[in-house]
Amino acid sequence: MKRTTLFLGILAIAGILAVSCNNTPKSAQAQDGEATETGASKGDIVYFNLDRVLEEYDMANDLRSVVETKVGSINQEVNRRGSKLEKDIKAFQDKIDKGLLTRSVAEVQSNDLQKRQNDFQQYAATKQQEIAEEQQVMMNQIADAIQTFLVKYNEEKQFAMILTTQGNILTAPVTVADPALDITDDILAGLNAEYIKTKGEKK
Repeated sequence: MKRTTLFLGILAIAGILAVSCNNTPKSAQAQDGEATETGASKGDIVYFNLDRVLEEYDMANDLRSVVETKVGSINQEVNRRGSKLEKDIKAFQDKIDKGLLTRSVAEVQSNDLQKRQNDFQQYAATKQQEIAEEQQVMMNQIADAIQTFLVKYNEEKQFAMILTTQGNILTAPVTVADPALDITDDILAGLNAEYIKTKGEKK
């Protein structure tokens, strides 16, 4: 499955991730390796590139890999069943064309094939819904992890607002800004450090 298919929920994530933080309390300093220094200062409105975060965040890549494997397995089974049904329908039509079946037998087999076709269509629709749910849960998990990190991150940084921006040709909503206010590298460093730590605790 193409990677772009898994990004259908990006705009929803962007809506979740706009963090306004005017009265955020300070917290202890970040641990070594969790974040890098930025050129932005307390009270600034800063931004990060969500496309880059989704591409370079280790947890997002791990989850994508798991979902892609599940989706591949589902699609393989759907295709296998579809091919078998198509083969059986073609064989039945060939027998009809050659006059190898009595009318009564042909009617029974035709009804059976019609039922199988209806069942298959229902099965395929159910599996497509399952794929959509897997993808949506993945996007929700990524969004929740980023949002949780940003809240914790900003307790130290105390930015007035953290915005997300997307797009390569003309980024939006941040089209032109002081590069010093771009905290993408800082966010990625912190997210990946926290994910590594979390994975280590689960072992």
